Amino acid sequence: MECPHLMTSVFAAVEPARFPSGSPSSWCCSVCRSNKSTWMCLTCLSVHCGRYVNGHAKKHFEDVQCVATGQKRCENLEKARTQHSVCMDCSSYSTYCYRCDEFVVNDTKLGQVQKLREHLQSLENSNLNERKRKLLEISPLNSKLLKDDSGSPSLFATGLRNLGNTCFMNAILQSLSNIEQFSCYFKELPVVALRSGKTAGRRMYHTRSQGDSSVSLVEEFRKTLCSLWQGNQTAFSPDALFYVIWKVMPNFRGYQQHDAHEFLRYLLDHLHRELQGSNNGAFSTSAAQDRLSSDAKCCINGTCTVVTSVFSGMLQNEVNCLICGTESRKFDPFLDLSLDIPSQFRIKRSKDQDPGPTCTLRDCLCSFTDLEELDETELYMCHKCMKRQKSTKKFWIRKLPKVLCLHLKRFHWTAFLRNKVDTYVEFPVRGLDMSSYLLEPENTEKCLYDLAAVVVHHGSGVGSGHYTAYGCHKEQWYHFNDSTVTLTNEAAVVKAKAYILFYVQTDAD
Repeated sequence: MECPHLMTSVFAAVEPARFPSGSPSSWCCSVCRSNKSTWMCLTCLSVHCGRYVNGHAKKHFEDVQCVATGQKRCENLEKARTQHSVCMDCSSYSTYCYRCDEFVVNDTKLGQVQKLREHLQSLENSNLNERKRKLLEISPLNSKLLKDDSGSPSLFATGLRNLGNTCFMNAILQSLSNIEQFSCYFKELPVVALRSGKTAGRRMYHTRSQGDSSVSLVEEFRKTLCSLWQGNQTAFSPDALFYVIWKVMPNFRGYQQHDAHEFLRYLLDHLHRELQGSNNGAFSTSAAQDRLSSDAKCCINGTCTVVTSVFSGMLQNEVNCLICGTESRKFDPFLDLSLDIPSQFRIKRSKDQDPGPTCTLRDCLCSFTDLEELDETELYMCHKCMKRQKSTKKFWIRKLPKVLCLHLKRFHWTAFLRNKVDTYVEFPVRGLDMSSYLLEPENTEKCLYDLAAVVVHHGSGVGSGHYTAYGCHKEQWYHFNDSTVTLTNEAAVVKAKAYILFYVQTDAD
């Protein structure tokens, strides 16, 4: 929006002595010392946390309004009310007006907002270069990470800032970024120009008043993936992507905690549908199209896209009537498999008791594919008997995907609430063999999978807790915890209580 108060706001001069030390992305709230969602007042350059942390930035503005109310002279009142109303995000450099309760897209006549952005970016870059230099001097391990075999700087892992309980989104985005055949397709897509005329080519700062025609989930997803592993910043703020998600996925509006698996399914579905609708070639390149499979048998809802080419497999659902023996077969495409943790492994034991047998991923897969007798509430309508009869059900995997996504069903409803199954499930990092669950294994080599990423839920409930992710990039494991990314090892990964597992075919391109 065009903010009239931006023109009358008093901007502080860009003086190095007045800025906090360190890079803007690491600045902390002057009240609670939180470094999450920090905002800088453009009048006094004080830094406070956002309203979805402890709200000290908003309180700073409200305090000024209280001071203004106590002023006797009208001119002082108006002057105070126009000050301290505009602030800037310390990571994305977007500008916000508390008076208008909107993000701001205009600038002052002197271009003070853009000058401030450039100055903050220079501070960020200088501190990043200093950090790289110190790491090279201190740690041989980091030296290997910072340089490749040719001696040139290599890629840095980049975190994703938490925008207010968005760890569910960050964990999924980091996991997908480590699935090469999926993320590379989007990185190779051409840039989509969403604006034209005088504003063409400028960086977009979204506002809530923009129409749906101005957003593209594919484009913002592409830009987010391109911002990861570049090494030019320690953390990236996915606010533009989050804005588009609010537009196209209303279920995820607001700042409450959401389920990471539900978000993954919605995200893949909307990416798939938007790519299907891009018949004008806006999302196509020859290199990107080469990555799509020519086999469209597992396509969901029509035309094959990179989503179905990478994640889609096929299930065969067999139901047998126990009265007449009639067999019914149904073929169901899938993007992931949701696996129950067998009930015998859910028993809670005290510290003094024997821990009992360890649940393995194979136990969960066997439970999913084993022959099952349907209970009285799931009677099968037999077309031969012409009535509902007792029956058995069995799943076979008819076709495996290039990337096998396994969701462990850790949340289940009881009579009054949704509980979490906190059972540890042992899973392999390499060599997951899916041949015993495949209906007709033609090539056993295509049944072997290696782990690429893991999403973990910490806490006791789906509406609370915290999500993090582990990802393997160039044979090195990383732990992604919002804006913080740390090196880790395989031993730490296998100890995690996995919620979603991403496995990649060992012979996949």
